[in-house]
Amino acid sequence: MGVTNTRVATRAALVATLAVLPFALLGCGSDDEDAAQQPGRAPAEEAAAKSRERVQAYLDAMIAKDVAAGRGQLCAPAQAAFDAAATGPNGDFADHFTVTGATITDVRAGAGGQEVSTEITVTAGSREATRPLLFTVTRSGADWCVAREAPGGNTPEPSVTP
Repeated sequence: MGVTNTRVATRAALVATLAVLPFALLGCGSDDEDAAQQPGRAPAEEAAAKSRERVQAYLDAMIAKDVAAGRGQLCAPAQAAFDAAATGPNGDFADHFTVTGATITDVRAGAGGQEVSTEITVTAGSREATRPLLFTVTRSGADWCVAREAPGGNTPEPSVTP
C-alpha cells in the first residue's frame, strides 16, 4: 500500500506542476517582446530611428531627383497630392532647382507622429537658399511613412548631460 500512495503523490505533484507551469511562464517575456507584439506601440528609440530613416531616404531622393524613391517614402493618403505637385513649379522634385544639401536637425515625438526637422539647401541658377522643412512620420501597419511635409521645423532640443 505504501507504493501506491507514493505513486499517487508523485502523479499529483506532476499534475500540479504542469498545471501551474503556463502561469509561471507568463512573466518570462521581456518588455521589448511585448512591444513588438503590439504593432500600435513602438519604443521611442525605434520610432525616432525609423522616422529618421524615412526622412533621410526622402531627402536623398530629392537630391538625386528620384521621384519614385521619394514617393515610396510617403503614406498612401499623401501620394496623390505628391503625384500632382512633386515635379510642378513649387514641388520638391522641380526641374528648375537643385537640392545641394539636406540635413536632419531634430527628431521628436509630436501630436501627429514623429516630427523630423530638416534644413534644405536649394540652388536655382546663381541663387542659393536654405529653408527649414518639417516632416511628420507615422506608423502605418508594420511600416513607417512620411505623412506630411510643411515649411518650418523645431529648434533642436538641448543636450542633457547626466
